[in-house]
Amino acid sequence: MTMHIAFRVHGDVQGVGYRRFVVHVAHELGLAGWVRNEPEGTVGGEAEGPKASMEVFRARLAQGPPFAIVSRLDWEDPDMRSSLPLPFEIRR
Repeated sequence: MTMHIAFRVHGDVQGVGYRRFVVHVAHELGLAGWVRNEPEGTVGGEAEGPKASMEVFRARLAQGPPFAIVSRLDWEDPDMRSSLPLPFEIRR
């Protein structure tokens, strides 16, 4: 089963390598999607892949890289689905 989700990560997640971390994890898991810094200080994106891989992805996002402090992870099925890039990419 394939999952398509939108995520938003809150906390100290900008300027600490969080987007590169997300791309690295997504590449390891073979996921499609994108990630970007949001104006209000969060990191957001969309991802798609097999359910088991997406569960690992979610756990890794909640943990974050060494210098990040994740206070909350929002994870939801987006209202609008779009075609996601493969490989996973950083958007500006």
